[in-house]
Amino acid sequence: MAIPPRKNIWVAAGDGDLDRVKELVEQHNQSPNVPDDFTYTPMHAAASYGHRHILEYLIAHGGDVNLTDDEGDTPLYTVEDVETAQFLIQHGAILERRNNEGISPIEHLREDYPQVAAYLETLLPPSTSADTPSAPVPDAFPAASLLPSQHSQNAASENLTNDLMARIQTLAQQGGTDMGEEQLRQIVTASVLESFARGHEMQQEAENREAEETSEKRTRVE
Repeated sequence: MAIPPRKNIWVAAGDGDLDRVKELVEQHNQSPNVPDDFTYTPMHAAASYGHRHILEYLIAHGGDVNLTDDEGDTPLYTVEDVETAQFLIQHGAILERRNNEGISPIEHLREDYPQVAAYLETLLPPSTSADTPSAPVPDAFPAASLLPSQHSQNAASENLTNDLMARIQTLAQQGGTDMGEEQLRQIVTASVLESFARGHEMQQEAENREAEETSEKRTRVE
């Protein structure tokens, strides 16, 4: 009867066979980071099957929690349970990274292991949203950076005021009426401000209508 070949370090790590892993590392000088023909390492194998006791041993003997395979995946990409993900993070696994395809560990795990992805998301800084694209801003609600600055609005108001003053002064002189500059400026300024206020109201009304229409569309879709 043929004797089955003994486990290599990748199979032993994946099986959770600590005795065999110890034998290969300590007696045969196998590295915890050695890749197989597919660049899969004992670290990846142990993480994939959730064998934290194997990971702990491998790390103690030089195992790298951020070791990558030929696709740029670290052991964190292979985990299937929250406890193993937590173990790797506690031992220095880098969460905010991308593999060769530009995919983060969270994005990689979200479909098949949503609980793991959800746990990892709780570790992200509050301002980080690399894995969840921000919702586009509707055209009816332009970003604040696109709105004219207060300085620009004041300058436009001043230019419009001066232009209207010159025109009204010309008309007043043609009509035989002499109006003081200060009185004229007050009249024109009041008119300009009223125009600006009305324009703002009209814009707000348009935005409100757009918001209502968007809300109605979403309601119909849902």
